[in-house]
Amino acid sequence: MSSRPQVQKLATLTGHRDCVYALAGTVGQETFYSAGADGMVAAWSSAAPERDGELVAKVENSVYALLHLPARNLLVLGHNFQGVQAIDLGEKKLLFATALPAAAIFDVAYSPQRQRLYVALGDGTLAVLSAADFKVETLVRLSEKSLRCLALHEERGELAVGGSDWLVRVLDVDSLQSKHVIKGATNSVFTAAYSPDGRYLLTAGRDAHLRIWDVAAGYQEHRSIVAHMFTINHLAFSPDEAVLATCSMDKSIKLWDARTWELLRVVDRARHAGHGTSVNKLFWPGRQNRLVSCSDDRSLAVWELS
Repeated sequence: MSSRPQVQKLATLTGHRDCVYALAGTVGQETFYSAGADGMVAAWSSAAPERDGELVAKVENSVYALLHLPARNLLVLGHNFQGVQAIDLGEKKLLFATALPAAAIFDVAYSPQRQRLYVALGDGTLAVLSAADFKVETLVRLSEKSLRCLALHEERGELAVGGSDWLVRVLDVDSLQSKHVIKGATNSVFTAAYSPDGRYLLTAGRDAHLRIWDVAAGYQEHRSIVAHMFTINHLAFSPDEAVLATCSMDKSIKLWDARTWELLRVVDRARHAGHGTSVNKLFWPGRQNRLVSCSDDRSLAVWELS
């Protein structure tokens, strides 16, 4: 798909009453989930985007982080100032609730190998929870500033943690000892992901640069791209590994060739009836080349690439 894809908007999904910050789901499954400032957690279908969303849960505070655990049919919520909660999707009931330091929760990552959850907190703490019972195994204070994003490299046993202190710390995922500290960002790091082949770590954030780090070379900078006009909120690789999508406070989504890093397409309001305000998160459901986005404009959009 690295020839320039055509992009068509299939649906605008409405129902949230405030900014939508979080998306989650599992590649290959049609149902995906959204949450945001209104505390509502909703389920939607990428196969039938014309269908209304279904309320899964309602919580008191904003939700910035969602994680789907399909093997157990659980949806994990980072419920700001209230800790981590796990919803049984079959029963639509709260199964686990774990209190954490009273801070915003910006990201949650899951290691199937280690059966652990890693939680990035706004007070600079990294929390590690047992996936079996959601009990806290350890809390590590990494920074005086917020931890904003997590990326896990299972094969190397490394966890990349991006923060508002402009740093990306690469930790040994078992000992949580620091292996590398990546400097280069000139502002907060909001999003991080390893490339599907594991060769690169990609980071982005408030300085609007997409930075590509060579993992085998000790995380040396491979490329730096001025990718957007304003803050980059999220980046996500397509399931077929051909396309990288980024989204920004500049209201646009950009599609990149995931091998050459060439810009393929800009999806915005003028050209595609895109979002009217900041685009906060992206999710690829993994069927029919569909991409889901959510925004401060209270809506989600479902896009089809052809």
